[in-house]
Amino acid sequence: MKAGKRYAESAKLVDRNKEYAIKEALDIVEKMPKAKFDETLELHVKLGVDSKHADQQVRGTVVLPHGTGKTQRVLVFAKGPKAEEATKAGADFVGAEELVPKIQNENWFDYDVIVATPDMMGVVGRLGKVLGPKGLMPNPKSGTVTMDVTKAIAEIKSGKVEYRLDKNNIIHLAFGKLSFGAAKLAENYETVMNAIIKAKPAAAKGQYIKSVAITTTMGPGLYIDQK
Repeated sequence: MKAGKRYAESAKLVDRNKEYAIKEALDIVEKMPKAKFDETLELHVKLGVDSKHADQQVRGTVVLPHGTGKTQRVLVFAKGPKAEEATKAGADFVGAEELVPKIQNENWFDYDVIVATPDMMGVVGRLGKVLGPKGLMPNPKSGTVTMDVTKAIAEIKSGKVEYRLDKNNIIHLAFGKLSFGAAKLAENYETVMNAIIKAKPAAAKGQYIKSVAITTTMGPGLYIDQK
């Protein structure tokens, strides 16, 4: 079955004018023709804020109860005892200044998340133009600039995800794999949505959650009822 045909078959199951309860939407997703790989479930939340204003930014992290289904590779910038601690905690890569030319000149991006101890941010800051556009820059708000590297690595490996607004005031993130089943995916979804609702900026006026949609990697979107 070609991707185009599979998408068309999946789209027949979806009413584009309807907002579904999350469990109903996930039941429909499970009935869709399957791809040849374990598809990721993606969440797209449009917010009634303006990300151009610092006091209306929405950003944070949340640990999904059932993880993301993806093995996160962690790079830690640290020295001395903290570097040893990071290695023991299961970091995939650990280093300091010597990694800067490797990243800058060799386009080395064999990792998904970067953690740094505060004393290393001067070094990591040199990579801002490279790491920033890829969303890899460590940040205290996401818990990736910390002296507690053991905790940071454990949370990332257990399913911590970061949510943040794009320039269109939309949050995009993955919240699991199709193989998890509807019940576990619903729990992950509710955990993320609760975190986003709690993160509502005081400066936000009017309707906060404008629209919510879920989609599989290869499938059509379904709008979710947030009332």
